[in-house]
Amino acid sequence: MAKFLPLLAALVFAFFALSAPAAAQQSGPAAAPTATIDRHELPPIGTPQGAFDPQKATAAYLAQVSGTARERSDAYFEGHDEVLPFVDALYMIAICGLVLWFRVSAALRDFAVRQTRSRFWQASLYVGPMILILAVATFPLTLYESFFREKSYGLMNQTFLAWFKDQLIGLGLLLIIGLIALTILYAIIRRAPRTWWVWCAAVAIGFSAFGTMIEPVVIAPLFNHYSPLPESPLKTDILRIARGEGIPADNVYLVDASRQSDRISANVSGFMGTTRVTLNDNLLHKGTHDEVLAVLGHEMGHYVLDHALWGLVLGGLVIVLTFGFLQGAFGGLANLFGGNWDVREVSDPAGFPLLVALFTAFSLLMTPVNNWITRSAAIQADMFGINAVRKPDAFSSVVLKLANYRKLDPSPWEEFIFYDHPSGHTRIWEMMRWKAQHLDDPDIKAGPVSPQ
Repeated sequence: MAKFLPLLAALVFAFFALSAPAAAQQSGPAAAPTATIDRHELPPIGTPQGAFDPQKATAAYLAQVSGTARERSDAYFEGHDEVLPFVDALYMIAICGLVLWFRVSAALRDFAVRQTRSRFWQASLYVGPMILILAVATFPLTLYESFFREKSYGLMNQTFLAWFKDQLIGLGLLLIIGLIALTILYAIIRRAPRTWWVWCAAVAIGFSAFGTMIEPVVIAPLFNHYSPLPESPLKTDILRIARGEGIPADNVYLVDASRQSDRISANVSGFMGTTRVTLNDNLLHKGTHDEVLAVLGHEMGHYVLDHALWGLVLGGLVIVLTFGFLQGAFGGLANLFGGNWDVREVSDPAGFPLLVALFTAFSLLMTPVNNWITRSAAIQADMFGINAVRKPDAFSSVVLKLANYRKLDPSPWEEFIFYDHPSGHTRIWEMMRWKAQHLDDPDIKAGPVSPQ
């Protein structure tokens, strides 16, 4: 519709011009009005207004996290987001290779065949034990990354037993979802041996949409306790902004995220009747009133701009590409090594570890694409939030509170490849650039003074 709006405006203007009152047309010519015109050159885009310099303000904000704190933040992010994804991928591929070469997968397939003649149930009998095998094999790396490393950086609040309980809940969910999804996918592969990848991609997209819908009301409560935020001016302001932006929220929920970590967060999740506005208790306790509103303004942007839907569409395209890659690469590798693995065809469940290895490798290659999708949405949500809440300094200060696990000032290529959200530098610069264009607005003029 947007490209037709200028044409529509022109037609409306012409209609009113041609249909002016007859009396005005019959009054005869009149002298044209004159006025003194004040001519001046507009400053280039980005020129600082008055004494406020957005670049200096950005640098001053970033300088508030320096020395050991900055080094620790950089080290955490570089290990967690730049090194460990490659380690995880190579480790998983190696585990899958061992399971194939030592014919563990083939033996498990043969066990399922002996139990039933139904190929439908053979897939189910194979999938459950194989998921457990892969989970146990990768547990040492999970233990290091998710518990010991988090503990060493002061980001883990759980005891080992509490953490392990959450891991078991996650494994249970994986078993249930994996059994259902993979049994269906293998049934599709058997029915459509040439076009299976298209139909499997469609089913995977459907599962993704269903997961997005039920996550806030079914899955998330398995790990944390959600309770209504007590009545307060903060809650009133959050609901006022949400309703003003058309978000169908009648409550704000508080989640006890501090039982797991010190990370601050909030979200507006769900769709099709499962919408929920949530902030975690770390944000409530560590953030000011304005910082909480600034964060939730960003999260409301994701909802209002339909990022869940667009994420599903763009993520769906990635899923289609992924299954297309699996279809082509599986056939080539099975022809070369299938005899060694005792893997017959793609419909053979014994080939599942090969599909996992290929999926892992392709997902690693698609990291910049997947990060670009989520980062672009986050930038749009930042812009929505600042226009809805109008608190650039509050958003900038809360960005600094994310610095204990997000590198603030990466190189451009580093941000492009590894960041699924804008860097701290980018986000603070966005806020200060916006502020520079609104210095004369009464609320901004009366607001806090940015560092320079």
